[in-house]
Amino acid sequence: MVASRSSLSRQLQDYRLTTAEILYHMPDHPGLLQTYVWQELDLAPRFPVLRRFLDFWSSNLDGRLHSVRVAHLDLVCPGRMRHVDALMSLQ
Repeated sequence: MVASRSSLSRQLQDYRLTTAEILYHMPDHPGLLQTYVWQELDLAPRFPVLRRFLDFWSSNLDGRLHSVRVAHLDLVCPGRMRHVDALMSLQ
């Protein structure tokens, strides 16, 4: 339960769910591309958590990066209000 509170507090600090589709060259067969999907809470538009991960990848893993596609989503957002056209009660 502590992790969820931490996650919520990060989301309240503008961290958003970020998904990155990483294409990389396979080390044994550089002509072939492999896909890796990464998902974490991160700050848009600079994405410091993703950048640290990609720096780690570049310096420690054999598969050379080809491309990275990023998407992010607000999980915590203000409530929405709609007007009601009719009100009915059942008894």
